[in-house]
Amino acid sequence: MGTKTKTFDCIASKRQAQRRLREEYEERTGEFDSYVDFINTKVHENEWARQMWERFPPASPDDAGQ
Repeated sequence: MGTKTKTFDCIASKRQAQRRLREEYEERTGEFDSYVDFINTKVHENEWARQMWERFPPASPDDAGQ
């Protein structure tokens, strides 16, 4: 049994998404104090992302070592 040939390049997709976010941030940089603030705003603008953050909240800095 051989390995399946990939039809989707997840690394390229991730890089493309990151590039688009960075470009939008650079266009809107005056609206935010930091890139983190921009990302938080983007999450709240997107219904799916908002639901994911409610279901799987980001770890707080205090939880980082656990």
